Amino acid sequence: MAKSVKVEGYEAFKAAVDEHKGTTIFALFCGSIGKDGKSWCPDCVVAEPVINANLSKIADDGVFIYCSVGDRTFWKDQNNAFRKDPSLMLKGVPTLLKLGQPNRLVEEQCAKTDLVEMLFADD
Repeated sequence: MAKSVKVEGYEAFKAAVDEHKGTTIFALFCGSIGKDGKSWCPDCVVAEPVINANLSKIADDGVFIYCSVGDRTFWKDQNNAFRKDPSLMLKGVPTLLKLGQPNRLVEEQCAKTDLVEMLFADD
């Protein structure tokens, strides 16, 4: 089973990527969890169980990073680090991607089992 890591914020995400350099990294970017225990992003709430159910499709030597991008106000800022980083260029949450690859699933695509399976299985 692939290793799973949870981080909050851009700096923590970059640190997790550095820590796992040389491995295949998948990352899920979601709105941060509120006091109610749920993300402020309704698409994230719908997508998470689908993605979690397919984590077993990631190769054993892979790493899955779950990254909370911050609160809604931070995310809506078009100049936040997640949107500006040339290796990420996030446009929406949730976003599921394989680092270093152009393939990504954004928003409602992340809740489609077949697409999630394809992304995780893609070599």
